[in-house]
Amino acid sequence: MKAVIFEQHGGPEVLQVRDVPMPTLEEDEVLVEVRACALNHLDIWVRQGLPGVAPMPHIGGCEVVGVVAAMGPKVNGLQVGQRVLIAPGLLPRQVSDWTTAGLDHLDPDYRIHGYQTQGGLAEFSKARACDVIPISEAWPWEEWAAVPLTFLTAWNMLIRRAGLQPGDDVLVMGASGGVGVAAIQIAKYAGARVFAVAGGPGKCKKAEQLGADYVLDYTKQDIASEVRKITNGRGVDIVFEHVGAALWSAALKSLARNGRLVTCGATTGPRVELDLRFFFTQQLVVTGAYMGSRHDLLTVLRLVERRELRPVVDSVFSLEQTRQAQEYMEQRRMFGKIVVRVGK
Repeated sequence: MKAVIFEQHGGPEVLQVRDVPMPTLEEDEVLVEVRACALNHLDIWVRQGLPGVAPMPHIGGCEVVGVVAAMGPKVNGLQVGQRVLIAPGLLPRQVSDWTTAGLDHLDPDYRIHGYQTQGGLAEFSKARACDVIPISEAWPWEEWAAVPLTFLTAWNMLIRRAGLQPGDDVLVMGASGGVGVAAIQIAKYAGARVFAVAGGPGKCKKAEQLGADYVLDYTKQDIASEVRKITNGRGVDIVFEHVGAALWSAALKSLARNGRLVTCGATTGPRVELDLRFFFTQQLVVTGAYMGSRHDLLTVLRLVERRELRPVVDSVFSLEQTRQAQEYMEQRRMFGKIVVRVGK
């Protein structure tokens, strides 16, 4: 089968389109013929050398949709030809206190497809049956691929970690990325007033069309000052953050007293400065989020199925164009998701 692999860490130049052996199924596994695989910054970090990558040579890609091509003998409840997605977060292999509590994404054995396993930037990808979820024809392949990781992460950040309530003011940093696009929609769905931060008039206009109440252009405006002006000096209840170093100071300065900042990434750099006095005098909360539970994934999939949340695809590349797709992502030119189309 064709796959995009890298044999060593580095820049986009390490990506190769190669013929590789077909995956071999275990008794409880499903072989999926891939139709589309969305890109994430995780794919870039894994390629660059994120610790824990296995195995090598490596196939990336964690948001995979396609059809069931074959099944191991112990698999029940699925059929060959059925439309499915592979959950980006793979359930732990043993029952634990975390799984019993419904917090499978906190278990040390929780893994991400295409990071700790071979992924979906290939003609075929495999996973255990418990990690394969049926999907309908509600959306085309490219749109379904744009859903699972980003909407799950945004839901966990806003609903679980930040405790979003109706009427909250939410500032979405990096509103043009996949997780930012999901955050705008989830915050509006939950009854929040949304402030979206993006770069340039084109992206700002799209954020407004997606439902943001206020749109701020970080290339022209002082974000914290504008937020304070709109909120009459109060600030926002929640900052949704995944940009990292470049906008960290603006994010903190935008928070109201007793505000909550939740972060899941650091696309502009992971190291930031903190003044602890500011935290305890303003009684702020800063919390992290990593993926989300299987229960929450199923919740967002239902909302997408009912079209209460919708995927946003910026562009589609072929499997052979995966290098160009990753370069396009590194240039931060997209609004929404970049998807690699595979197969028919």
